[in-house]
Amino acid sequence: MTAIGIIGCNGRMGRAIRTELEAKGLPYAGGVDKGEGDLSALIQRSDVLIDFSTPAALKDTLEDCMLAKKPVVIGTTGLEEAHHHLIDAASHTIPVLQTGNMSLGVNLLAALVESAAARLGDDWDIEIVEMHHRHKVDAPSGTALLLGEAAARGRGIALAEHKESGRDGITGARARGAIGFAALRGGSVAGDHQVIFATDDERIEIGHRAENRAIFARGAVKAALWLGAQSAGRYDMKNVLGL
Repeated sequence: MTAIGIIGCNGRMGRAIRTELEAKGLPYAGGVDKGEGDLSALIQRSDVLIDFSTPAALKDTLEDCMLAKKPVVIGTTGLEEAHHHLIDAASHTIPVLQTGNMSLGVNLLAALVESAAARLGDDWDIEIVEMHHRHKVDAPSGTALLLGEAAARGRGIALAEHKESGRDGITGARARGAIGFAALRGGSVAGDHQVIFATDDERIEIGHRAENRAIFARGAVKAALWLGAQSAGRYDMKNVLGL
């Protein structure tokens, strides 16, 4: 059976993944978190790693996984362009799966967003609204960015060149073709996401609500079991789910 190690084992997602492994009777290889534990030793005794730690830790994680030739699932959010370059480089040596969200429902939502964006012209404004618990440190969420990337793919544009967020004060009129983001924080919300397509006189709204982060843990474990059988390359949840 596949032994799964967790990087960021004491965080909300780390604890949820451990609960999922126990529920499924899958072997837990152990975990490390914030300087606690030996990352290299964990990687050696794991068949697959799941990383829900911090962007700052990603470089060391990828380097150690490459040395040991171990697959890694990356669910850490708040990644920047430099982190994606590191993931691309590592994927030439090991299987790496990175996604902004492990949920089946969210990934189906992304497919719907891409399809809608491809069929609607840029006279339809796209806005993405997300809400998370008060402790979340990055914004927009990884899931919101995943949805924004889906919308951009549908339109055949680069999200980085059309992204609008953090509006405040006198910002001027909304730019045609922009993809807007709004982030809300409060309470214990596991994750709410809504994508709005708005044009003159009509509006389409589609969304997803996570009622328990166990859905992300289930997806992460499913991804890890799938990734363990893959060759080197970069993957996402669409590959796991066959979307």
